[in-house]
Amino acid sequence: MTPNETDTDEAETTDRAPEEMDLDELREEIQTIDREIVELIAQRTYVADTIAAVKDEKGLPTTDEKQEEQVMDRAGHNAEQFDVDANLVKAIFRLLIELNKVEQRDSR
Repeated sequence: MTPNETDTDEAETTDRAPEEMDLDELREEIQTIDREIVELIAQRTYVADTIAAVKDEKGLPTTDEKQEEQVMDRAGHNAEQFDVDANLVKAIFRLLIELNKVEQRDSR
C-alpha cells in the first residue's frame, strides 16, 4: 500500500488530526508506519543485492564513494523537504549503506 492509498480502517484513523485521536489510535498509526518502513527497507535491500550481483559480474569494487556521497546528499535534501533532522536521516542511510556493503563483501 502506498502512502496515498488507504483501506477503510486506515481512512478512519488518518483522516483525523492526531490531536483528535486517542492513544490506541495513535499507536496503531505508528504500527502501520513502522510496517511500511520495514517494507521499504526490504525493497531497498533487494535492489542493493541486485546491484551487488551486477557489480560482481562486471568485476566492479563493492564501494563506490561517489555514489555513496550522492545517496547521502539526497537523504539530507529529502530530510529538509519533510522538515526532519538531516543528521538523523543521514545516520540511518549511513547504516543502510554500511550493512549493504557488508552483505556485498560477504557474498563475494
